[in-house]
Amino acid sequence: MPQPPNLQRMLQQAQEMMAAQQEAQEKLKEQKVEASAGGGMVKVTVTGAMRVERIELEPEAVDPDDVEMLQDLVLAAVNQALTQAEELAAKEMEGLTGGGFDPASALESLGLGGALGGPGGAGLPGGAGMNRAARRAQKKRR
Repeated sequence: MPQPPNLQRMLQQAQEMMAAQQEAQEKLKEQKVEASAGGGMVKVTVTGAMRVERIELEPEAVDPDDVEMLQDLVLAAVNQALTQAEELAAKEMEGLTGGGFDPASALESLGLGGALGGPGGAGLPGGAGMNRAARRAQKKRR
């Protein structure tokens, strides 16, 4: 007979994971990535928290007769910097759950695996979480 889950330990693991996640998010606010476009004529600095901190333009990038080029360079540099910041955040967060607390397996061990039934909580007892149309359809099937 399988042992019942240690709820106290699961709760402690969840709290530790949340604290580690919060710490990682604070750390990301201080980390920065830089991207450039146009051979360095436009540089953008973004934090790991996805905040654009700085945009630098070389004087040669500013051509009043070709504003579209400058717009394209700024857009390219911002998007590249945001992509780098997302990768930085993903790398920072990926190590947090490595082999630790897994909420899905915790629910499964309690005999509640799939109890929420996906979006909207459709698998809850009595149809709680279902919209009216889904409850009517379920009654018709019975």
